[in-house]
Amino acid sequence: MLIGEVSRRSGVSARMLRHYESLGLVRPSDRTGSGYREYSAEDIRRIFHIESLRSLGLSLREIGRALDDPGFTPAALVGDLVRQTRERIAAETELLTRLRRIDAADPADWQDVLQVVALLQALGSQSAAARQRAALSSVDVVPAPVEALVEAALGETDPHVAGALRWALARSGDSGPALLAEGLASPVAAVRARAVQCLAVMPGGEATTHLREALTDPDAGVRGHAALALGTRGVAEAVPVLVDMIVAGRNDTDAADALSTLANGTATADRIAAGLVDRLPHTTADAPARGRLTQALAGIPGTTAARALVELSHDEDRAVALTAAYLLELRAGR
Repeated sequence: MLIGEVSRRSGVSARMLRHYESLGLVRPSDRTGSGYREYSAEDIRRIFHIESLRSLGLSLREIGRALDDPGFTPAALVGDLVRQTRERIAAETELLTRLRRIDAADPADWQDVLQVVALLQALGSQSAAARQRAALSSVDVVPAPVEALVEAALGETDPHVAGALRWALARSGDSGPALLAEGLASPVAAVRARAVQCLAVMPGGEATTHLREALTDPDAGVRGHAALALGTRGVAEAVPVLVDMIVAGRNDTDAADALSTLANGTATADRIAAGLVDRLPHTTADAPARGRLTQALAGIPGTTAARALVELSHDEDRAVALTAAYLLELRAGR
């Protein structure tokens, strides 16, 4: 079979076939009387073998070794190809993400593109100060893609930068809550906590919905962040978690303040007071917890809280009794 026919059937150009010949990868077995290259069936099979190995990413030099060296073992080379391919995919994925974020910023000209690129680079800087400046400038100077702000916020460990990122997200538009909700599915509790802290500063019902979901998180810290945020939004579902926080002594002052905010009606106040009182019998030997529950009752209006304080004013623990008596005097003086 002549080179033109081989090229047509194999899909390999005649120029590439000549290149293979010059490298010694495949040589036509015969020549016609006129001197034209003539390929045998075995030559054509070798061409297809070459193309198959090229499709795996092997260089022509590696292909030559694979086909001609009896001692050549593919394991190490294939493993190296796997590593290179993963690195290439990671690099391409990163590039695609960057391009999508630039596109989301809807740049008007190349100057806008350059500003967005600079912002994205600053958000990924090793310098906390640079990341903070980028977050603060993302609202007015260079509109940042919300997805980039969310990614930065979920991974940020510096409290000052994290605060700036939350501030920027609160002003970023409507897509933030949905993107942050993905962070609630992270296997890392710290990431879920950051997602909740970001949702806490975002207005709207969607953010509240996701905060409600976080009340059942397996991590107590995540539940606590969600409960405190929901307390300020008047969501009564947060009450059990807030009471748990007071018993455990975890952000108990903030939890008590949130309960006080929620106790805006007689019925609600009595339910909250009952929830606090219900925990007292289970902590008889834990005077500090009883003291925290007593102090929390101070911010709850209504007769249920008042009766509980009267009973606690006779508590066997003197500190609890004195605290309850003092709180009763304050209520009487209002």
